[in-house]
Amino acid sequence: MSEKKPSVWEGFKAFLMRGNVVDLAVAVVIGAAFTNIVNSVVKGIINPLVGTIGTKNLDTYNSCIKGPCTGVGDNATGVRILWGSVLGATLTFVITATVVYFLMVLPMSKYLARMEARRKAKEGTQEVMEVTELEVLKEIRDALIAQRGSGHDGR
Repeated sequence: MSEKKPSVWEGFKAFLMRGNVVDLAVAVVIGAAFTNIVNSVVKGIINPLVGTIGTKNLDTYNSCIKGPCTGVGDNATGVRILWGSVLGATLTFVITATVVYFLMVLPMSKYLARMEARRKAKEGTQEVMEVTELEVLKEIRDALIAQRGSGHDGR
């Protein structure tokens, strides 16, 4: 009388078939593709705009905090703070967050608010109809009682 435990494979299949896992996988794939677009915008538009002030590559902006800072990349000496890289990553994040908010989150929030308002309006209409029907039935009842009462008094 022992119950058969589901196999690991069956559990894994059930996990994969849940809707939220598939939605998450789709979101990750779209997010990766979207990241490429944002990176292209930063490298192709933002960096050249910043380049009008200095260099086109934000990664070259740095500050030397110790020793003589010479060379580039692996041949560099001294201790540098690569604030240009941080600035580029911050711009990428801000652009991504802005686009996601204005193109995805805000429209979805407005849509959901509209749907909720419609649902509430529909419920309110049904309540008004129910109340009106109840009032009509009460009036009919009262009229029948009044008729019955006046009919009994005349006999």
